[in-house]
Amino acid sequence: MSASVLELDQIQSGVLRPRPTPYVATYILLRIDERTAGRELMRRLSAAVASAAHPVSPARDTWVSASVSFQGLKALGVPKSSLDSFPLQFQQGMAARAKVLGDRGESSPENWEKPLGSPDVHVVVTALSPDSEHLQSALERAQKAYRELTGVAAIWRQDCHILPDEKEPFGFKDGMSHPAIEGSGIPGSNSHERPFKAGEFVLGYPDEISEAPQIPQPEILGRNGSFVVFRKLHQRVAAFRQYLKANASDVHTEEFLAAKMMGRWRSGAPLALCPMHDDPELGVDSRRNNDFLFKADDAIGYKTPLGSHIRRLNPRDADVAGLVRIHRMIRRGTAYGPPLPPGVLEDDGADRGLMFAFVGAHIGRQFEFVQSEWMNDSAFFGGTSGVDPISGAGDGIGVFDVPRRPIRTRLQGLPRFVITRGGEYCFMPSLRALLWLAELKT
Repeated sequence: MSASVLELDQIQSGVLRPRPTPYVATYILLRIDERTAGRELMRRLSAAVASAAHPVSPARDTWVSASVSFQGLKALGVPKSSLDSFPLQFQQGMAARAKVLGDRGESSPENWEKPLGSPDVHVVVTALSPDSEHLQSALERAQKAYRELTGVAAIWRQDCHILPDEKEPFGFKDGMSHPAIEGSGIPGSNSHERPFKAGEFVLGYPDEISEAPQIPQPEILGRNGSFVVFRKLHQRVAAFRQYLKANASDVHTEEFLAAKMMGRWRSGAPLALCPMHDDPELGVDSRRNNDFLFKADDAIGYKTPLGSHIRRLNPRDADVAGLVRIHRMIRRGTAYGPPLPPGVLEDDGADRGLMFAFVGAHIGRQFEFVQSEWMNDSAFFGGTSGVDPISGAGDGIGVFDVPRRPIRTRLQGLPRFVITRGGEYCFMPSLRALLWLAELKT
């Protein structure tokens, strides 16, 4: 199959472009109270969002993107025949999919931060930039679209940041893995991973298993769009530190266990390339820190445990049940809240964590599959009933195996270190589709 020729001028920049380093971001949720106002919002947003057509432009690292929930499409008056053409998972929304996602107990929808998970979440506007100054200009463009528009209300806002060392709240360097997508003109971060068919991430193009996958109808609405999963994830940093300390004899062992659980040292250096010690220079080298596979010399997981976080979310070439490439995600995490000072073991009560965004064309076989089958189960690699030691639903009974000679090390009683505060499934329309939504007459 030949590579797809993408209509980059119609695809929102937030779909294909990796995040700048460092960066800041703001998420704003809007509710549409009046249909004509919502349509005018779509028209204004079509002029505010950036396309993926100019990857080397001076403004390439500052952009605004806009996504619409299923309830938002209904509020805009999208015809029922069109609504029915969207995937069931998207129609139901994230809160209704809680059982599949492992969102139970403290992470269940009844405990989510309001209005997340409610029918009031209609539009998600995201502004992103390398620095606060340029972010403000992007925010002003976004806010201009709704600020004086009667019938549209801003109902929630989350300001995010990332430090220059790109560390997330648990202290690990983040955001190193990005797939190459045919036709995008943007290289991936792993030279060993061949480019993916564009239809895995952008609707209307061949994907890894079909020349003509189904898309929402009419074509002007579905083509060049993508699905985006937004999740606010609270991180229990103090609990993570306490667990490491309780299961290690010294600081060196704490760091070793943390690396085994993540699959990387905190610097970002992967265990696949430096299994016995950290290598900070490797960790910050974007040409090398994600350039590796698992199968050739680490099938058992002596270097990178089979159940570690990064190996679960992207098994790469490892022997696992199913076809790995059809479950690949574009994953982006943006930190929020103040960092817990180094060495502090007691929770200070502050809300900190990640705003998580998944971008892809298949909510079911990408995000939901990875969440339920890879993150919260171990059958896919023939393991025990363990869950992801970092982000999984451990709930105090989780286990994690570290393969070692002559006998493995098993961590038991893994608590839940990451709590879901809420989220939603959204559709990121093309620029042409935003105008189509604006011109609806129903």
